[in-house]
Amino acid sequence: MLGLKLPTDPRWVNIVESNIEEILTDHAWCEQKAATNAITLIALNSELEELVTEMLALAQEELQHFQMVHEIIKKKGFKLGLERKDSYVNELYKFMVPGGSRQQRLVDRLLFSAMIEARSCERFKLLSERISDPELSQFYHDLMVSEAGHYTTFIGFARQYGGNIDVNKRWQEWLAYEAEVIQNYGKAETIHG
Repeated sequence: MLGLKLPTDPRWVNIVESNIEEILTDHAWCEQKAATNAITLIALNSELEELVTEMLALAQEELQHFQMVHEIIKKKGFKLGLERKDSYVNELYKFMVPGGSRQQRLVDRLLFSAMIEARSCERFKLLSERISDPELSQFYHDLMVSEAGHYTTFIGFARQYGGNIDVNKRWQEWLAYEAEVIQNYGKAETIHG
């Protein structure tokens, strides 16, 4: 369904389990950034009523996820660490077409967002299947379902607002680029690391 070209090595979960506090802190900040991304889409496209409505709901959901991760952090006796830089997302960001029409920028921002949600969904699935902590296993299963919905939302809006842009072709380009980028990751106890 997601179309990712390069799956995460399942051994990544072993790395994650070596430092649960780090993965949870990184995950919390990923949720905050996802909420911020939805708000940015609203700010840049405030005339698109349907998009604004969906992004408002999505931003609220991402903040709820942030809160849920924070609750797990506290329950486990950990502390929410400082915000983490997400090199994977920063590399994806570079693939967005600079300039171009407003429509092209919107489509690329939506596909960029879909790409992050797709990889997060894939990572959450892996965690849900392989992490030894039953509570985290269920938590990541539930979030996997949510991320799949977000992925679908972003792809759907890219197609809806794409006009004469070949969104499917551009999505294939995103998938190919992401496959190159992700080769450098999967070695750290972070969601995209």
